[in-house]
Amino acid sequence: MEIRKAHILVVDDDTRLRALLQRFLRESGFLVSSAKGAEEARMMLKQYRFDLLIVDIMMPEESGLEFLEGLRRENDVPVILLTAMGETGDRIAGLETGADDYLPKPFEPKELVLRIKNILRRSPQESEKQETRLNLGQCRYDLETRELTGKQGEIIHITPVEQAMLSLLGQKTGQIFSRDRLAELLGAGQGPRSIDVQVTRLRKKIEKDSKNPRYLQTVRGKGYMLLTE
Repeated sequence: MEIRKAHILVVDDDTRLRALLQRFLRESGFLVSSAKGAEEARMMLKQYRFDLLIVDIMMPEESGLEFLEGLRRENDVPVILLTAMGETGDRIAGLETGADDYLPKPFEPKELVLRIKNILRRSPQESEKQETRLNLGQCRYDLETRELTGKQGEIIHITPVEQAMLSLLGQKTGQIFSRDRLAELLGAGQGPRSIDVQVTRLRKKIEKDSKNPRYLQTVRGKGYMLLTE
């Protein structure tokens, strides 16, 4: 069986540096995506599961520290900060905010790869414990391909919003998400009432008895959560 490659997200407003890092990291055996700023990074985090983020501190509109502070409220994915050589205060603030490591610019790409490998080696359980296929009784959902299949392996059609919701809940099984929080994370004009509609539609596709759901559960007064076998 092929070993899953670690997926890295590079967040930097410098187009040239993003391209160089993408090329070098891919040559080093990683899957790599990139975002030119914090907002684009958040959109990608809603759609994909990353093993590590590389984030530049000095970005316009929203700094890497501000992005990291928001990220840590809902996600513990490892983060390496890229800093200017003299930004000692920012490096300390980054570590206090939840960064796993920092690297001052300019840096040797090989050193970055070593730091990435060290971080992933320290917490291999994160990639191991997160199954890519969720067992939902009569259905299976693949977090990587974003496909929902029935018990005979047939593809069950789900909309992009339903895919995003299953991926979001599936990466945090057992965690409760309020309707407001789901609407915020899913975007695309979603509101609390439309979240209820999406949940109802999904239950009809994944539950044996949609009126008595076993997997996509309502937590009274709090929101929704996904449970797996």
